[in-house]
Amino acid sequence: MKKKVNRLQAIKEIIINTRVGSQEELLQLLSANGYNLTQATLSRDLKQLKIAKVPGNDGGYVYVLPEVAGLGKMMHAKMISPHTSFAGGFISINFSGNLAVIKTRPGYAGGIAYDIDSNEKDTILGTIAGDDTILLVLQEGATQQQVIQTLVPIIPGIQ
Repeated sequence: MKKKVNRLQAIKEIIINTRVGSQEELLQLLSANGYNLTQATLSRDLKQLKIAKVPGNDGGYVYVLPEVAGLGKMMHAKMISPHTSFAGGFISINFSGNLAVIKTRPGYAGGIAYDIDSNEKDTILGTIAGDDTILLVLQEGATQQQVIQTLVPIIPGIQ
């Protein structure tokens, strides 16, 4: 049996290089690479790696890695739809006082809000997300341009 560290790395490599839509499919790919594990173990591994299942453009779902320095977002955007005009589901941003509203494609708001909250920032206090809308509460005195510059690494299409 191969070590857990190697198995986790194999899972990441498969997710990066292959469009995987189910745990059963991922189990088969892992088995082909010499990793025999149960669905429960795979589920725990996916949770540990923070791998998410997001809607694809074909009506199905696809597993994606968490975003690390924008790489996850670029991989996700490429896998979901290489011709889409929305970067990772982002549609628009509008400001009102110390609030901002981000509109996304359905199902994307939670993931984008999580990425915003997970990054160090001086301009955003926090977020609240629905299915296709994110409310950002901005720091007192933060300008719209400062907020946008803070969001560029998280949402490349925001400019």
